[in-house]
Amino acid sequence: MSTNNTVTVYTAKKIHTMDPGRPTVEAIAVLDGRVLSTGTIESMQPWLSRYDVTIDDTFKDRIIMPGFIEAHSHCWMSAGFMALHFIGPIKWPGRFGIQEPINDVEGILATLRKLDKEETDPTKPIVAWGYDEAKQGGTLDRDILDQISTTRPIYLLAWAPHYIYTNSAGLKLSNVPTDSDNPHIQKYADGRLKGILNEADGVQMAMAPVLDQVLAGGGIDGLNFMSSIANRAGITTIADLLYGTLDEKQELHDHVAATNDMNFPVRMRLTPHGASMTKLHGVEGAIEEIKRLQSLESDKFFIRGVKFFSDGSYPLQGSLVGFPGYLDGSQGEQGDNDLVNLMLPYWQAGMQLHCHANGDLATDITLNTLDALQKAQPRFDHRFSIEHYSMTTPMQARRLKALGGVASVNSYFIHHRSLLHRTHAYGPDRAETVARLGSLEREGVVFAMHSDYPQVVVPMQPLSAVSGAVTRIAEDGETVIAPHEAIGVDRALRAVTIDAAYVLGMEDKIGSLEQGKFADFTVLDEDPYEVDPKHIENINVWGTVMGGTPFKAKEV
Repeated sequence: MSTNNTVTVYTAKKIHTMDPGRPTVEAIAVLDGRVLSTGTIESMQPWLSRYDVTIDDTFKDRIIMPGFIEAHSHCWMSAGFMALHFIGPIKWPGRFGIQEPINDVEGILATLRKLDKEETDPTKPIVAWGYDEAKQGGTLDRDILDQISTTRPIYLLAWAPHYIYTNSAGLKLSNVPTDSDNPHIQKYADGRLKGILNEADGVQMAMAPVLDQVLAGGGIDGLNFMSSIANRAGITTIADLLYGTLDEKQELHDHVAATNDMNFPVRMRLTPHGASMTKLHGVEGAIEEIKRLQSLESDKFFIRGVKFFSDGSYPLQGSLVGFPGYLDGSQGEQGDNDLVNLMLPYWQAGMQLHCHANGDLATDITLNTLDALQKAQPRFDHRFSIEHYSMTTPMQARRLKALGGVASVNSYFIHHRSLLHRTHAYGPDRAETVARLGSLEREGVVFAMHSDYPQVVVPMQPLSAVSGAVTRIAEDGETVIAPHEAIGVDRALRAVTIDAAYVLGMEDKIGSLEQGKFADFTVLDEDPYEVDPKHIENINVWGTVMGGTPFKAKEV
């Protein structure tokens, strides 16, 4: 029972609760950072008469919704990337303001020449981030980067860090073996190292000598930067789904320190990477370590679930697809090997599992894995989540439902990538049906929507995700792709509030404005239920209330 005798009542033009029993109310009472009651000031009097009450009309002309949830992102790791030299194809918020796009590879090379000329230390590596082959075209490899310098190491991270590109000096500094048969260390036809390394083992090998330089831009300052972006988007909870891959101890320290700060405006839910945790601690040790980490949880810091991979990146054209493959006949990138045995100990320990799957073949592999786990040890309400769920078939949605799974879908690809990948890698059939939300709804699968920010070339703006899910309008502003995979406004908003909370196993704490839950709100200038769905993404976000404390969004 609370010892605090002070209640704040927030009023609004309308409050959407996501509680189907009382979906809209006029006021919400907050006690000790939690929802005491919802309704009208009159209807809440049985509660309010017991407390000292302050009426706050700050939002009387605005709309309140449950705080938006970013169900899949990579804040700690990527804050360091976002502090590097930017070579991406779209306008993007950087650590020191908005960064202008680079349209093509020639522009990237011009930027590198400038950086090489300006850096007076001839041995200091150039490390840049943001290359997107599909949007920027061209090729980046050892021979091309050697035209900039053969003596200064150059490392270019793709926008999603599934690929890294380096020159001869970088290959030497990273000690990349010339005789390796690792498929993630690419070679020219003549057997020379190509300077392209991909997926976790290849990228980590290449990055090793410059990892400190990358991480230096992250840390607590980086988390604060990412939280400010989230706040401007109306987000009050972020799930980071790749804990422990670069520097587990530092990552833990930074998250605990950041979330202990009363001015930090978001809750963080971290999901350990299964393969990394197993490598660091052994299987049994990893399970014990995750349990130990859970003992450190607070109201703003959570450790939940374990993450695995079944294929590569969608925008970097590494998704694993079935017949007839890519437009060029290739098939994509395999993820973690032997998924069943890798996942089984964590499954048997009762942990929630998340599996990255972008391509339809990867989704089949993931569903087969879930089927094998259920046969090995049946579980109910396990919430095995397929992450991204990019290119799938309607029957995969039905099978996911039958196996008791859920999905966390990157619906931003509808708008930002569908037309692009008609002609880059996947072809029109798969590109146009990306993010089959309608199929998931028809089969009764609970799903969240997420951005994977900032590791794919999309913003972190839940209202944009909602708008795209409802309209399915592509990047040209005109083309509607696979309209029967569209969903309604209410279902889309649920996917960034209460259904996202359910997918993350946090529905008892966040996702709706109900008695006992955290008093986390998103405050909007307009009602997404009442405007044209095309306009939803343009609704201004005033900011958020997190645990009853207002956080007004700051300008970029």
